[in-house]
Amino acid sequence: MSQASQHGKWTLSSSDDDNDDPLPSIASNFHQPKHDPDPPPSIEVKPEPKSDTVTAAPPLSIGSEARQASQASQLKPVKYESNQSRPFLAGKRKKDDDSISGWALSDSDDDDDDKRSSPKLKKAKVEERPPSPHGRTYYIDEPDDFFETSVPPVNDTYRFYLNKVTGLEKRYNTGALHIKEILSPLFGTLKESVQFNYCFDIAWMLQQYPPEFRDKPVLIVHGDKREAKARLLQQAQPYSQVRFCQAKLDIAFGTHHTKMMLLWYEEGFRVVILTSNMIRADWYQKTQGLWMSPLYLRLPKGSPETAGESPTLFKRDLLEYLGAYRAPEITDWIQRIREHDLSETRVYLIGSTPGRYLGSDMERWGHLRLRKLLHDHTRPIPNEEKWPVIGQFSSIGSMGVDKTKWLAGEFQRTLTTLGKSSLRPDPPMHLIYPSVDDVRTSLEGYPAGGSLPYSIQTAQKQLWLHSYFHRWQAETTGRSHAMPHIKTYMRASPDFTQLAWFLVTSANLSKAAWGALEKNNTQVMVRSYELGVLYVPSAFSMSTFPVQMDVFPATTSSTSFPVPFDLPPKRYSSKDQPWMWNIPYTQAPDTHGNIWVPS
Repeated sequence: MSQASQHGKWTLSSSDDDNDDPLPSIASNFHQPKHDPDPPPSIEVKPEPKSDTVTAAPPLSIGSEARQASQASQLKPVKYESNQSRPFLAGKRKKDDDSISGWALSDSDDDDDDKRSSPKLKKAKVEERPPSPHGRTYYIDEPDDFFETSVPPVNDTYRFYLNKVTGLEKRYNTGALHIKEILSPLFGTLKESVQFNYCFDIAWMLQQYPPEFRDKPVLIVHGDKREAKARLLQQAQPYSQVRFCQAKLDIAFGTHHTKMMLLWYEEGFRVVILTSNMIRADWYQKTQGLWMSPLYLRLPKGSPETAGESPTLFKRDLLEYLGAYRAPEITDWIQRIREHDLSETRVYLIGSTPGRYLGSDMERWGHLRLRKLLHDHTRPIPNEEKWPVIGQFSSIGSMGVDKTKWLAGEFQRTLTTLGKSSLRPDPPMHLIYPSVDDVRTSLEGYPAGGSLPYSIQTAQKQLWLHSYFHRWQAETTGRSHAMPHIKTYMRASPDFTQLAWFLVTSANLSKAAWGALEKNNTQVMVRSYELGVLYVPSAFSMSTFPVQMDVFPATTSSTSFPVPFDLPPKRYSSKDQPWMWNIPYTQAPDTHGNIWVPS
């Protein structure tokens, strides 16, 4: 399928597979590693002598095309020149409703998948990036008062936190957490830890541990295979304290996307479930979120198997999730969790693990797990058909030729479940995903789009989806210009002052993450590992969660919920486009004076 638009002429596949499509070649500054739903950045770790000091390594070309393009753009930016002529072919507009804010797609279905023609570019002047307001490597410069020297003010009601962001007023970081604080002695005397994640820069990660904990054993749970696994193991060669556990990925296009820390202290044990990769670019100028458990104390010796369980059955569900790895490297951790008291937990665990599930097992994972929890632990609400569903994410998979194939079918049925009501309303659905202008004007500029890997190949198969889109705006948290890598889902009241439930998770908007029904709805197939926590009001002895209007500076006593972005969401205007990482943006410079030029 051919497309000619303001972005040039592209030849597009008409495939309707669940996975992301093959991507066009990137010919300017960019290399071409694999494409992933939550792509890693470019990193390199040089071998170094073992010592207490770990130096974060300079970047090299590994990771996905999207993240690689982002890294390359930062290292060799293409500058915007106001007098340059438009370097791309004039685009044609398709009639009717398929024209999406100035880009359009042809109806032709005759072209082969890989016959793609690149536009001829006028050579843009390439020069070194001038000093930015945040420094040359602007996402790693912290102000002197960035880190806390005592336990920061934490919301001990919900234990939901945003990451700190450089370049914001201090008040917008008061009560937010950075990885160095999470791993610091402020929260416990660390003996050993596990890092579950998708992407790792091991040298940088170890540098985030305080010197006194830096040589403590750490287990890395990952999903890398073949060359990617070899690169990961090579990163760890200088560090004898690092061990590995490879998650089994037996279904095509699945990823180990879960992001979790298990922290074993002299004082007890803690769980952190988060949305950030273990790479420096994810921790400084993006909006990220996490749930941090209370400190779980050790149970008295001889306690029964059922001891230390929470009203939300969090202990049982965490053990079941860890057991799904079928990995001997995790066995000791499963036993440690059994020996601790998790009874104070007030969230529900929602995981995805790869497999095809039948019968009652269908409700163990993915969106059917969410549906089961909403059925059992929420209540019907008067006029619930007017309570909108909100989804916010950083990546989008293929969902079919129309909304009924998955989004407005099985997934909407899950998100609209409230208690045991047989009513199946069709409430508004607001999907929040950054527009091109959101990315362009962000703290990182266009390179922020490397963490938003929505491809034009996927977009052209589901133009119907874009009518759901809303801008990323987060004045309430000071993070309108910190592009989201956080993923959240919720049900809001018509006036957006109350929530029926709230979920923070690693799961993007895709069937691979959430699962899809098969065989006349008799089984569900899940491709990836994901993990998140669900907040329901009944677990907090509330009927709904009031939405917090001023999230920062955070306080310890608020019963209002700190939604990370502005409500109500702002719908795309006719001029707004969803960010697609693999097409050029040359008509306006970003915050660093650069343009985005794949070809």
